[in-house]
Amino acid sequence: MRTFTLTVMGSTDLHGNLFNWDYYLNREFDDHAHDDVGLAKISTLVNDVRAAVGRHRTLLLDAGDTIQGTPLAYYYAKVEPITRGVHPHPMAAAMNAIGYHAAALGNHEFNYGLAVLRTFERQLDFPLLAANALDVETGLPAFPPYVVKTLWRTGGEPLRVGILGLTNPGIAVWDRSHVEGVLTFPGLVEQALHWVPEIRRRSDLVIVVAHSGADLSSSLGDQVPFPENCAELVAETVPGIDAILVGHAHVEIPARTVVNKVTGRPVLLTEPLYWGKRLSVMEFDLEHEGHWELVASRSSVLSSASVAEDPRIVRLLRHDHEKVVSYVNARVGTCAAAMSAARSRFEDTPALRFINHVQALELAKSTSLPVLSLCAPFNRAAAIPAGEVSIRDVAGLYIFDNTLVGVRMTGAQLRDFLEESARYFAQVSSAGPFTAAEVSADVPDYNFDIAHGLTAPLTYDIDIAQPVGSRIVGLSYDGRPVPDSVEFAVAVNNYRQAGGGDFPHVASAPVLHNQQQEIRQLLIDWVKAAGVLDPAEFTGSDWRLVADGEPVVVSTIE
Repeated sequence: MRTFTLTVMGSTDLHGNLFNWDYYLNREFDDHAHDDVGLAKISTLVNDVRAAVGRHRTLLLDAGDTIQGTPLAYYYAKVEPITRGVHPHPMAAAMNAIGYHAAALGNHEFNYGLAVLRTFERQLDFPLLAANALDVETGLPAFPPYVVKTLWRTGGEPLRVGILGLTNPGIAVWDRSHVEGVLTFPGLVEQALHWVPEIRRRSDLVIVVAHSGADLSSSLGDQVPFPENCAELVAETVPGIDAILVGHAHVEIPARTVVNKVTGRPVLLTEPLYWGKRLSVMEFDLEHEGHWELVASRSSVLSSASVAEDPRIVRLLRHDHEKVVSYVNARVGTCAAAMSAARSRFEDTPALRFINHVQALELAKSTSLPVLSLCAPFNRAAAIPAGEVSIRDVAGLYIFDNTLVGVRMTGAQLRDFLEESARYFAQVSSAGPFTAAEVSADVPDYNFDIAHGLTAPLTYDIDIAQPVGSRIVGLSYDGRPVPDSVEFAVAVNNYRQAGGGDFPHVASAPVLHNQQQEIRQLLIDWVKAAGVLDPAEFTGSDWRLVADGEPVVVSTIE
């Protein structure tokens, strides 16, 4: 009998993090958990594992969301785009140098359009997999659905490992402008049921790399007939899978065992957090007696904070990194007084009013209707200092690569929208004081939209002593209650207008403005044109957080 232990390493949701660097703060990355980030640190962990077990006994995979998320990712998509053909994407260069074997497509791979994605794909030395990204015309996968890797070729029959890639069906909603009429995205379970039997016939071990969270949930509502997060459901439903490298949900799962309901066999799941903070390490013990058979599996995660950056990756890509640092530190104007987004989830702040003001100004060029704007507190750490203002200061307020869309909504629809936004808060029985955690429900910050009027104030209270659906109190425009029938032009981002977050009415509302203008660039251009950013222009209470009419006190901001 021959025995063999295969070690499969996995990263996910790297989001353009190459080095352990915070481009918005212009310093090494740090967070409350003192984690580190970046591919350069992942490379060191990978080198250590390969040295310990033998490179020929390992595979390295990634579960997607690679080319969006930092100013570095933005720079090589928009400022010095890889589509010009003169510069490889730094993430591609790093992953090639580290020696990845395959990766699944994440939903954010589509954010910059198919030309950027296809260029990135061509620059890789390994396949980008997506069995459920189908060409609309042919119905066939537009990317390789799977790959079979052969290991340990010496001394008898080699070990064949099949790797199936699955991406997120939410792409059809979140990046509709890039994929509608070109690609379609059926469910993970459905496509796994189709492909796994074929892969199983060709392989001794089957690993799924899925850009879909483990626990069954979805932010898509009824916009698509497939769940957003369903990796555990895939493991339970589809026979023939041995393990799943999970992505998308940005959580840490060192190891989870799921029993397949058809075969009764265990399926190993692991998810290595995000941004390169962790590396998943899966180990598969196999025996060969006529054929390879899996006898045991296990997994754990390694922290990148425990190691230094790989000097080889640093040398290879330092110039690319320094070019981005210079770009984001370029001066664009001055600020009369410091602005911070730290409390923007709980009170009206000039920082978010600035975003809404610029969005509304741009939309006002396209309509005669009264203009409102909606935006979310995307980055709790965002702050613009008094004095000189750089690109990174302004960009820190808007960390997503969204574009501006204007839609027509009625007063009744606006109220429904704001009620959905108010789900962000947990129900309380008094005005506090509370910590931030005590008043926050399990809703991402990017799904808490705050409303603002351009030429007249839009005012309202969010009464979190009331149940969800009955929290918006005193909704008024220019000092008068908002009638159900009145029409507004409302500035939103493309994610929200496409249905992201499953907010009511906005996805079906008539579009008044859609010129593919990046909101972050609009903010930067506004500061450049104005020269001076004065928070006094954006002050005033448009909304309040209350409990039975009393202002809620949130004393601790984490």
